[in-house]
Amino acid sequence: MSSATPSPRLPEPPWQSPVTDQLPDSELSTADLVDRYGNALASIPVQFLSFGRKSRFAGPAVTVKCFEDNALLKSTLAEEPDPGGKVLVVDGGGSLRSALVGDLIAAIAVQRGWAGLVISGAVRDSVALDQLDLGIKALGTNPQKSSKTGEGVVNSPVEIGGVWITPGQTVHSDEDGIVVVGHSPAGR
Repeated sequence: MSSATPSPRLPEPPWQSPVTDQLPDSELSTADLVDRYGNALASIPVQFLSFGRKSRFAGPAVTVKCFEDNALLKSTLAEEPDPGGKVLVVDGGGSLRSALVGDLIAAIAVQRGWAGLVISGAVRDSVALDQLDLGIKALGTNPQKSSKTGEGVVNSPVEIGGVWITPGQTVHSDEDGIVVVGHSPAGR
């Protein structure tokens, strides 16, 4: 008769940690948020590049839909009432043909207290952006300026990578990606 050696007890996974369970959402990584909320949130499956000095940011979404034109985006950053701690989510159609945000527009976001920017499009002035106290996620860079007609829509649902984001939903971004809490699969 052989005696079985008991297996060593493994530590509890982090999602079952009493410490993690007591932390507010704002202190959790996107991975921990996925563990906490499961299907009640959505992970944007797009691989964004990160710019700015803040690798993590979160806040209620303000949305802009514009295509290769940044006038509406700029005015939203400058004129949104009480923007402190909010995240501007921009559906730029995924275009990399011109930049929607550069150093001057991003500086407006810093001055007004925005938590971060999620740009489904390109940025420019990447070296300057990396010096700003702001979190920025974008698809890539292009030095080409965008047009300035002001076309687009503010504060309506936008779709990025198959995930719908509505104004006011909480967006969390970190080194692992972007999640949206309170995700509505239908997008409306």
